[in-house]
Amino acid sequence: MIVITAPTGNVGRRLLPLLLDSAPARGEALRVIVRDPARLPDAVRERVEVVTGSHGDPAVVDRAFDGADAVFWLVPPDSSRTPDEAYLEFTRPAANALAAHGVGHVVGVSALGRGTPVAGRAGLVTASLAMDDLVARSGVAFRALACPSFFENLLEDADSIRDEGRFTDTVDADRKAPLVAVADIAAVAAGLLLDRSWTGTGSVPVLGPQDLSPNDLARIMTEQLGRPVRYERRAPADLRAALVGHGLDKTFVEGVVDMKRAKDDGLDAGVARTPDTATPTTFAHWAAATLRPAVLAGTR
Repeated sequence: MIVITAPTGNVGRRLLPLLLDSAPARGEALRVIVRDPARLPDAVRERVEVVTGSHGDPAVVDRAFDGADAVFWLVPPDSSRTPDEAYLEFTRPAANALAAHGVGHVVGVSALGRGTPVAGRAGLVTASLAMDDLVARSGVAFRALACPSFFENLLEDADSIRDEGRFTDTVDADRKAPLVAVADIAAVAAGLLLDRSWTGTGSVPVLGPQDLSPNDLARIMTEQLGRPVRYERRAPADLRAALVGHGLDKTFVEGVVDMKRAKDDGLDAGVARTPDTATPTTFAHWAAATLRPAVLAGTR
């Protein structure tokens, strides 16, 4: 039995079809934890066992992990809570349930940066790494998928790319760093969940095919969208003010700002890309297949 948390999220909704294609043939049943089962496609809902509720709820994870051999763990974003609440406190009931039910293997989505000089002051990433330690202490065999920023983050800028030809961030325009498509994260997770010959605890970097700077992204978007796109660097103070203005928890906002500052200080640059850590989806392919339709969707 494989349990999938956050099955309707960015990674989960790409992971589920991969598991549905392979798990039944291996005699593996699938169980999902979801707040709203109606968000699952009908074809998926008919082929999985559904546990309704939040995977931060002790009663829900106790029920869902009963009889489980493996769990895919992903903490959903929650900007109404502090980083420690959003990651550690959310995960604590699951860590207890993993130990209580003797779950063998867990694959979790986490972040790069462990062991770097800035890891302890990286806001949301610091909390995510502490969450990994909490899961590892439950006694399971654990693999943390150590991910950089996602290509999909740029979908938040689709309107400004379309209307103003720009996207923003707080990092230096020429700082190269790894980026990855969520579909590639799902593929790595599926491989680990289906072949559980691994033991112990550790991280699995998921680095995408190449390092890119914001200026590189702007150039590639210009080529793929057929319109000029530029990068505009914003000050951390401006990001902080904008997020607080949207009503986000102030401590969570500081976690975002600290994470962005750490990324500008090289948080994601500490792992070498190898054939084992690289993933195939290029930014150019993603921009053409995913970003371009999102940008053009608002074109009249």
